[in-house]
Amino acid sequence: MNAPAVARVDAEGLPSRPLAFLWHYVCARPWHFGGLLALVVSAAICAVAVQYGMKLLVDAMAESGGNRAGADVWFPLWLFLGLIVVENVFWRLGGWLGCRTVVASCVDIRVDLFRYLTGHPMRYFNEHFAGALGNRISAVGQAAGTLYGGLAWKIVPPIVDFLGAVVVLFTVDWRMAVALIGFVLLVALLITGFGIRGRGKHLRFAAQAARVGGELVDAVSNVWTIKAFSARDREAERLAQEIGYEAHAQRRSWMYLEKARMLHDICLSLMAGGMLIWAVRSWLGGTVSAGDVVLVSALTFRILHGSRDLALALVDATQQIGAIADTLRIINQPHGLEDPEPALTLDEGDIDFERIHFGYPQREPVFDGFSLHIPAGQKVGIVGASGAGKSTLIALIQRLDDVQGGRILLDGQDIRHVSQDSLREKIAVVPQETALFNRSILENIRYGRPEASDEEVFEAARHAFCDSFIRALPEGYRTLVGERGVMLSGGQRQRLGIARAFLKDAPILILDEATSALDTQSEAEIQDALNQLIQGRTVVAVAHRLSTLAHFDRIVVLRDGRIVEDGPPHELRRRGGEFAALWRLQAEGFGRPAEPGR
Repeated sequence: MNAPAVARVDAEGLPSRPLAFLWHYVCARPWHFGGLLALVVSAAICAVAVQYGMKLLVDAMAESGGNRAGADVWFPLWLFLGLIVVENVFWRLGGWLGCRTVVASCVDIRVDLFRYLTGHPMRYFNEHFAGALGNRISAVGQAAGTLYGGLAWKIVPPIVDFLGAVVVLFTVDWRMAVALIGFVLLVALLITGFGIRGRGKHLRFAAQAARVGGELVDAVSNVWTIKAFSARDREAERLAQEIGYEAHAQRRSWMYLEKARMLHDICLSLMAGGMLIWAVRSWLGGTVSAGDVVLVSALTFRILHGSRDLALALVDATQQIGAIADTLRIINQPHGLEDPEPALTLDEGDIDFERIHFGYPQREPVFDGFSLHIPAGQKVGIVGASGAGKSTLIALIQRLDDVQGGRILLDGQDIRHVSQDSLREKIAVVPQETALFNRSILENIRYGRPEASDEEVFEAARHAFCDSFIRALPEGYRTLVGERGVMLSGGQRQRLGIARAFLKDAPILILDEATSALDTQSEAEIQDALNQLIQGRTVVAVAHRLSTLAHFDRIVVLRDGRIVEDGPPHELRRRGGEFAALWRLQAEGFGRPAEPGR
């Protein structure tokens, strides 16, 4: 099966109201949904016509009296059988088209939501459970499929049955038709009003279900911590409490549905009984035929069962719409970052921070009027104590968040005025912890440049000194690395991340503790490789292990979001300031015994 085409989602997002959201995807396939509606309506019309065919057959049999041989029953019989065949053909065609249309639309919905979700800044993902976000996207796809399918097979057919019954009953007794209209409208108003009143219960259940999904994923992803701290029972109790809240919300939502069903059954049973008694009394009075009684009986019970499906579908739809509304409220928020269309053109790699201001919500500002110029091709190390602003600085270069004042320029271009993807295409990053997909090693390295050939991937791996250990694995480059790369050691994952950066070959390179997970021998090998990689590129490196910055052009020491030292590493060591103190501390080690008397 061919992979679905990835739709482009406007930066302003998808429609925020559930019904408008669903209609958006109907409009994307008007001929498919229109054809499905036509087939379902045609099948439902045939279903009503079948009942009329039965009336004609009964009347023909009744009018024959005792002369059965002379009864003209063959035309009504063949009409009745023919309508059954045509009805089934329409239903099967509707099922085939509905399968293709609904499934394809649900694929588009999930892909579009994922694409829009990934446009949020990183702080958004820090505020929401990753598992809950994933569950919400899956839940919306399921809810949309339920609604589209329910509309086609549970809502439209009963409505057509009702309209067809009204038309047919006008041929029997116009008063019956008017009574049916009035009664059904009254029941519809009661059930709809009752369903709307319960929408809050359905919304609370959807929100709590998404929260429990996020809690489960969070616990499973931290299973090592749970085991290490003997917290299995504690986590189970905590999860039981959250699931208990979900169960309470589910019971309230479910019981509300049962009340709606009970109300509907009472109303429709009264209607069916009343119509049947009316038809029998009319037959006794000689105003209608036996076939008319059969017709009224069949249509009444068809409407009874159809309207039960309709009522249940409408009440279920309120649940599904509640789930969609809850997800759209979370995911379809306006993006915190604008994404202009112009692409970044980068020739040299000059980086300039011009009096930037930035702070996280409800916290002290990280930068307040910070300025730093990094000429193209310069290799700059960023050091400082935890909380000095190092990680925030490199995140701002990648525009994972926007500055709140000032601007960041790359080759003189404000990064807020170019597309995010074009900016990040010019930047290669080796993070402190390399995140890998549960795919093959070949695919994970090729992630740096998807169009790269196998030989280019192998060459990048050789530069990162990981080719030999990869080929020693049973399946070599085809080896699956497991979720987040758990099948590999920390050092091996880091080497793959460095190979990925080699392959990307971007003019700007960001190293965030790029050798932190390596042993001493591996670090020396990687350092040699990095020394080759950084030639002719602008490099910004954050490192606690200061020896990795010894050959850099420049060291910038940060404290509380301010530059306290700036210069070549050998000069900063000679000055005897903060950098020299950090260097001396690492050189002497942290494990010296205390002097006597201290």
